[in-house]
Amino acid sequence: MRNILAITQKELKGYFASPIAWVVIGLFALLFGGFFIAVLNYFVMQSAQITQFGREPVNINQMMIRPLLLNASVVVLFVLPLITMRTYSEEKRSGTIELLLTSPLTDFQIIMGKFLGAVALYALMLAVTWIHIGLLFAFGNPELKPILSGYLGLLLLGAAFMSVGLLVSSMTRNQIVAGVVTFAVLLLLWILNWFSDTASPTVQKVLTGLSITEHFDDFAKGVIDTKHLVYYLSFITFGLFLTAKSVDSERWRG
Repeated sequence: MRNILAITQKELKGYFASPIAWVVIGLFALLFGGFFIAVLNYFVMQSAQITQFGREPVNINQMMIRPLLLNASVVVLFVLPLITMRTYSEEKRSGTIELLLTSPLTDFQIIMGKFLGAVALYALMLAVTWIHIGLLFAFGNPELKPILSGYLGLLLLGAAFMSVGLLVSSMTRNQIVAGVVTFAVLLLLWILNWFSDTASPTVQKVLTGLSITEHFDDFAKGVIDTKHLVYYLSFITFGLFLTAKSVDSERWRG
């Protein structure tokens, strides 16, 4: 465990030693803030109209926070490849991958350390957005549990994306190639359920079950379903397993 934490700490320092962490966190905060303002304006407009006609007040979690988190998941799709593209590609480019693979560290320790380092940076990104959530609690009355559920979904979604990013990065020494290919794979996983509209019922069920975004929607609604947890944890495990195989093949080639 000590070795994993040491690699995690090294990865985090590497992110903040370069512009990557600052650019990614700043970009995510800027886009999230833009979506926050847009959704807030829409919510205020809808609330005013409903109050005018004497209807029941709207639910801030369903009318504002859920759309906000869904929009944030789109931003994650674009931002996370910037984090994972350097995990192995930079090691290969700089020539330190040989030192890493010949060190007294197991492939599991290396992969988990790099993965947890990327997840830690992503968690910091999400933590910054709690400034906006805090404003809602200061001036409104949202429910906390659905918000925590939504952020758990965002964390699992991002971790699944990063397991793919690590796999792609372990296959190339070019960071740009790693980032572009990771984005392409994630985009394919994102739109997978779109193809279900014209498919047979059986294929439609399979595509919906494999869609990485379909499993996130319930989290945004405030529902934590075991099948969604199992899906994301299985996805992450499988992605890291394939990364281990890729790193192992690199060790043998070296």
